[in-house]
Amino acid sequence: MNLLFKDLFGIFKIFEDVYERVRKLLVPTTAYSWQTFIYLSVFSWVMSYFATGYIRDIIALCGWLFLIAGTAWYTTDDPLRVPGTFMPVGAVITGFLVSVFAFSNQEDVISSRTVVLWPTISALITAIPEFIEGSDTDSKTRIPKPDARQKIIVLVASCMMISCWLQFYFVLDKWLQEYPSLLAENFGRSTFVITREEQQKIPTNGVVILDRLQPLVEEQIAERPWSEVERWLLEANVRVGQLGREVLNNNLAQYEEKALWRVEPRVVNNKSGYRLDLLSIWTGPTANPRGYFLRKSCQIDPVATTPINTNTNSRTPEEKKAVAEIQCDRLNKLFSGAAPPQQ
Repeated sequence: MNLLFKDLFGIFKIFEDVYERVRKLLVPTTAYSWQTFIYLSVFSWVMSYFATGYIRDIIALCGWLFLIAGTAWYTTDDPLRVPGTFMPVGAVITGFLVSVFAFSNQEDVISSRTVVLWPTISALITAIPEFIEGSDTDSKTRIPKPDARQKIIVLVASCMMISCWLQFYFVLDKWLQEYPSLLAENFGRSTFVITREEQQKIPTNGVVILDRLQPLVEEQIAERPWSEVERWLLEANVRVGQLGREVLNNNLAQYEEKALWRVEPRVVNNKSGYRLDLLSIWTGPTANPRGYFLRKSCQIDPVATTPINTNTNSRTPEEKKAVAEIQCDRLNKLFSGAAPPQQ
């Protein structure tokens, strides 16, 4: 029985210790403490919810300032250092809050600018105490000692380099979103670009252009009188150019690389009729100095049609008319180098 009571008192002692730690964390010993700033920030955000207009913005601004001040105070009381540096973990947390406060917006709280400037702001926050000496009530500025200057320069420069690499990542990511055809390039010799996904063997947008262009061309040629088709082929540069611009505007409007694709035809006369090559030519940056282009070939032949004779008493044979028949390749082909010249 005594052992049972001893175990119960031990359990109560654990709860009592936990309660004391929580109370010490939440209840400030003095009014001038980091808990006061945190509570003021929560109170400001609650009040800003009920406010409107510029009053709401001012109260929210005060909430952010209280939160940053309280977090900085709490994390610098007993600082935990980032391994290998003299940067406190609290400076990293405070730097993140400052970056979010300064560069976020209502649509995107954590933007690329927030992440890029986070390391540099954290380094500057770490360096600020080195320029101040004295207590909280009696302090003045000073020039850091030579050994401290070296540490500050190395820390700030290292964090600025990290910010540059982060910015470089976001720039490349934006380029690949606006110019997805760059994913078809070979980055095997690059020292700073690593492709995690399987490399595209053929540019997707180049394929989209020709696949959307093909039915438009077939619609203007198929089953049309052969004389009209030959006249259409004589004006193929203008006709295909207009259709190509329509395809680019309808299917690549969301990409900046739309202006780097050019659509051109090539007409070749053969024994049975004509071969119409539809080309989507990439004029943007590429590892191949001569560029590349995609081709879809269409064979156009005249086909005689037997007209319907509505006069059954007539013995005069009806004249057969030739119309165009067009058959296009199912797949697109990729070619390195400049597009073939016009004939």
